[in-house]
Amino acid sequence: QVQLVESGGGLVQAGGSLRLSCVVSESIFRRSTMGWYRQAPGKQREMVATIASGGNTNYLDSVKGRFTISRDNVKNTVYLQMGSLKPEDTAVYFCNANLPTVVYWGQGTQVTVSS
Repeated sequence: QVQLVESGGGLVQAGGSLRLSCVVSESIFRRSTMGWYRQAPGKQREMVATIASGGNTNYLDSVKGRFTISRDNVKNTVYLQMGSLKPEDTAVYFCNANLPTVVYWGQGTQVTVSS
């Protein structure tokens, strides 16, 4: 059974930094486009950043220049380095593994940015 386990969320002041990690349990990692999504209360889930198996990245406009997604194909781990955090970044952040015929999600980790 594939599992995605996120860690690294927490409470941080505006302007601060956090790094999220997501470990994937099986060998699907190398074939997957990995992503981070977030969902704030009362809002739809939105894509924050994705990284393809070949390393191409894509970002939500509002996080460009502040967040960096990366992957370690040896550790089966994807990271989201978040800097210059704003209160509007407050949300539950979900890890996502996207294959052509199936998508897997983690359980989410809460990020709260205080003003």
